[in-house]
Amino acid sequence: MSIWWSLHLRREAASVPLARRLLIDTMETAGVDPDISYDLSVALTEACANAVEHGGDPDPDDPAGAYRVTAYLEGETCRIEVADSGPGFPALRGRGTTLLKPAPDHAEHGRGLCLIRELADHVHFVNRPGRGGAVVSFDKVLKWRENAPLVSA
Repeated sequence: MSIWWSLHLRREAASVPLARRLLIDTMETAGVDPDISYDLSVALTEACANAVEHGGDPDPDDPAGAYRVTAYLEGETCRIEVADSGPGFPALRGRGTTLLKPAPDHAEHGRGLCLIRELADHVHFVNRPGRGGAVVSFDKVLKWRENAPLVSA
């Protein structure tokens, strides 16, 4: 089985539930285990919220900017990518990797990327060279409900 979709969304908070609902509905239709669907939907929500908050587009003709969400259900894995056109991850500028540290207990923000790392099997945070922007990609091995309709026999 192979399913993929891509959304080009405005950097507005209202876009986040749209992406989450499409992912949940796709996985439900395919027969993915609800616990896996939930984990991926929370990780997607965090990645989208990060793009909405930090992924600003410097284009004066489009002050709200946009970001892209792409999801692939390929075989036994779901891979999700969220790309924005903002300044990228500050800790990655000039370097290829970073250690994410959890936010202090009293902080109101700063846990999203760490949460994604906990919910997914493999996670990559990169800055797009040349074009600017950040890309958060993550994947998770899928588990299936009994009699899942789209699982290869």
